[in-house]
Amino acid sequence: MRAIVFDRLGGPEVMQAKDVDDPSPSDGQVLVDVQAIGVNFRDVYERETDSYGADPPAIIGAEGAGTLADSGERVAWVGVAGSYAERVAAQREQLVPVPDDVSDEVAAAALLQGMTAHYLAFDSYPIERGDWVVVHAAAGGVGLLLTQLAKLRGGRVIATTSSDEKAALARENGADEVIGYDGFAERVREISGEGAAAVYDGIGKATFLDGFRALRPYGRMILYGNASGQTDPLNVASLAPAGSLYVQRPTLQTYTRTPELLRERAGALFELIAAGKLEVRIGRRYPLEQARQAHEDLQARATTGKLLLIP
Repeated sequence: MRAIVFDRLGGPEVMQAKDVDDPSPSDGQVLVDVQAIGVNFRDVYERETDSYGADPPAIIGAEGAGTLADSGERVAWVGVAGSYAERVAAQREQLVPVPDDVSDEVAAAALLQGMTAHYLAFDSYPIERGDWVVVHAAAGGVGLLLTQLAKLRGGRVIATTSSDEKAALARENGADEVIGYDGFAERVREISGEGAAAVYDGIGKATFLDGFRALRPYGRMILYGNASGQTDPLNVASLAPAGSLYVQRPTLQTYTRTPELLRERAGALFELIAAGKLEVRIGRRYPLEQARQAHEDLQARATTGKLLLIP
């Protein structure tokens, strides 16, 4: 089969398309024919750092959708190592069923980022009607879904984007206000009055510390990613005079740490998609062989929505 292998840590150039042996399922595993693969920043972290994902040499990736080789059942996953490939071997409890009215591509595009957006809006800070919240990188995969979920819960969204095109897309997905990154904390306070109830930050270093100035008393800073790099150290004592603020560094792994939690979260997400309440935007599709280009585009912030690889 064809797969994308990285033989050392580094930039997109370390990834190579290669012919490799099909995976051999061990006890408790099943073989899956991959139909679509999700491209995520976690994949960038996997190839750049030695503390995230598989150690090289290895097949990169963790998210996708496909069919069980022995039964044709349609499934999707977010934590199966070696997913940039034509086939994967997975533990049965790692897989979630895909409803008939959700396509393979939508399932692969939605699962990781959609479940992330779901726990952010429903659990990290359960948005209440009338709340102002900040969604950074609102034209990205998580940002578009999180904006929609915030509106479904009755919230008011201040979106940050880096271009007019991305601003228009954020508005199309329900953002009430769209602003740039320069001086965003002051603009948030001008718009919201007292400040935002929560800041959802997947960017990290470039926005994290400034984000605290955008929060109202008891506000929540929720850092769920580090697309711009690891954040500078936070002086926890500064949270008190700033308004008795909260900070969380959540992970999807925690919120889906059991097979039951995984299926429950995925089921809730697919139900919203099937009902037409949540639109999944696929920004671009690449052949599997062009995984390097997909990573370059993702890191250059040259894309909107979700990127997919198609075997």
